[in-house]
Amino acid sequence: MTLRKVAVGAAYALALVVLGGMAGAFCWLFFLVMDRGIDLVWEVLPGALGGGEAPAWWPLPACVAGGVLVGLFQRRWPGRPAEMREVMAQVRSTGRYEYRGVLVDFLGALLALLFGGSVGPEAGLVGIIAAACTWVGDRMKFLGREFRDLAQTGVVAVVGAMFNAPLYGLAVPVFGSGEERESMADAKVLAPRSVKVFAYVVAAAAALGAMAGLGSAFGTLGGLPRFSGFEMGGRELALFVPVVLAGTLVGWLSHPAEALAGRLARAIGNRPVVKGVLAGATLGALGCVLPYTLFSGEAQAQELQAGWAAMGAAALAATALLKPFMVNLCICLGWRGGRFFPMIFSGVAMGYAMALLTGGDAGFCVCACASAAMSAMMGQPLMAVLLLALCFPVSSAAVMLACAAIGSLVPNPFRRRR
Repeated sequence: MTLRKVAVGAAYALALVVLGGMAGAFCWLFFLVMDRGIDLVWEVLPGALGGGEAPAWWPLPACVAGGVLVGLFQRRWPGRPAEMREVMAQVRSTGRYEYRGVLVDFLGALLALLFGGSVGPEAGLVGIIAAACTWVGDRMKFLGREFRDLAQTGVVAVVGAMFNAPLYGLAVPVFGSGEERESMADAKVLAPRSVKVFAYVVAAAAALGAMAGLGSAFGTLGGLPRFSGFEMGGRELALFVPVVLAGTLVGWLSHPAEALAGRLARAIGNRPVVKGVLAGATLGALGCVLPYTLFSGEAQAQELQAGWAAMGAAALAATALLKPFMVNLCICLGWRGGRFFPMIFSGVAMGYAMALLTGGDAGFCVCACASAAMSAMMGQPLMAVLLLALCFPVSSAAVMLACAAIGSLVPNPFRRRR
């Protein structure tokens, strides 16, 4: 091995650690800014206007104001930020992601989240990190072909850190989604597979380490909730089918919801402000009655763990069934964001509703419903389980796999042909 190869290898390993750490730190910073902004809009501002906590009607004016801002943003920068699946498909097919407009994506992702949008943060985060890694790779490509794969490595790091799901992050380049698999026929394979696997592991570990370190020093932000374990007894076996089907229904609804919202968006036409305000007014009106239909759901899932019994089965089930419609209405009408966090929350809410309705173990119901819901939406049971792996104890793995398998098998005529 020549001295140059050793130097290039060392530089590559250092770049992976730095980029992975940067991705984790940026995730933490994004969640921090989002958290502070939500406090400003939903606590500080209504408190300054009327004193005390935000009134029950506050979601309506807040979401309408957000709709105006989102509409004006979409008029100036239509289609930004790109959805996670769009970013990943481009990175997999071209090996890069354009880095012009990174600050625009940051602002666009925050706007929907600050004003209660029922969307996840993954759209903006994945695109921003992929663009940053592409920029670095362009300036270091003279060192070798491995540096031209940094965009995909950055996607692995940011996805693993954002969801705090390293196994899912590592599996994304291998499995992706159906749309992304179609693009692999023309994919540019630049680095050997062994080098790629090494890069993904190092970057994901650095990202998780950076996020954990910052969380330990300044407070943990973002990531999926954690749930306690459960034991499979006779009651759980008797309730297995109805609970799994309830979760599957939640994920199943995401596909007709996307089709209906898409039709509405096409009917309105190129009127971004009208679209934004319509989505905001609908979101705000529903949020006045069912507050948990607002926001992406990662923080709300933790709140639900403490107060689910007091909400009642009807409110929990209504939230779980209506949130998929709000997610897709927001995204199709300009409130750009992701679908994963809200769908996980919907599955959790349905799990608690089933626990109240049937008297079953709450941990089992939540695990079964969340796994089935994510699999029914994604159509990929293994990826759904990897995404939720750290939400539940290792002892829940068999239940998660069984529920995810059932959720993916239920036919859905509205699901996009992959």
